Amino acid sequence: MNPLELAHTIVDALEEKKGENILLLDLQKIAMFTDYFVICTGTSDRMLDGLANGVLDKVREKQNIRGHKQGDSAGGWVIVDFGSVVVHVFAPETRDYYRLEELWKEGKVLLRLQ
Repeated sequence: MNPLELAHTIVDALEEKKGENILLLDLQKIAMFTDYFVICTGTSDRMLDGLANGVLDKVREKQNIRGHKQGDSAGGWVIVDFGSVVVHVFAPETRDYYRLEELWKEGKVLLRLQ
């Protein structure tokens, strides 16, 4: 499985579920634990769960790959880990607080959807 194809499948799933401010970062040259981050914002706890579950379902359906969901929507951050691609689904205030885009600013932005 091509990790970039997986990342695009994830972005498609987030778009379908109305995720906001979707960002795809290429970390291949700067991180040893993954190739890509997909970062997305949801506006409620329910939406965070819907986004994460939508990603799990679409990737399982299209790529036959199972991810591992971690975190709690009530805490404002849910992670879905596929190994080569890690998805971060944030509440707006949590995304502003952790600023992963700044932390990983050396990564190459491949896609940004507002």
